[in-house]
Amino acid sequence: MAQTQFIGGLAKAAEVRITTIRFYERKGLLPKPPQRPSGYRVYGEEMLQRLRFIQQAKALGFSLREILELLALRAVSGPTCLRVRERAMSKIGEMEMKIRQLKRLRKALEKLVAQCEAGGTRGECPILDVLDLPSPERRG
Repeated sequence: MAQTQFIGGLAKAAEVRITTIRFYERKGLLPKPPQRPSGYRVYGEEMLQRLRFIQQAKALGFSLREILELLALRAVSGPTCLRVRERAMSKIGEMEMKIRQLKRLRKALEKLVAQCEAGGTRGECPILDVLDLPSPERRG
């Protein structure tokens, strides 16, 4: 990649959309780049590295708020590894909770599918009936 480039070149190099870059700028994940007298923004190599960091963190399940925190820790000098590790461990805990929730949902849906298969073609559908119920009764 060239030393500096416009937003289209950065988007292509990072394999993201231009709108993604602008969104990250609005959210504070990317700093506003310098502008040429023509008004065009100029992006350097550090922006590409930061975009890749954001994309990798997103792929690992971190939210944009959490990524902003990681970027702040990255910029701090001194021992930050422990703080980053704590955030990663917290993220693992959240993932484990989501996995348990998904397993419960799968089990409930499998039960409904089994009821549907057993019911034949009478015209009634247990899955649709459950979706019509108020929220607390759906959990059963």
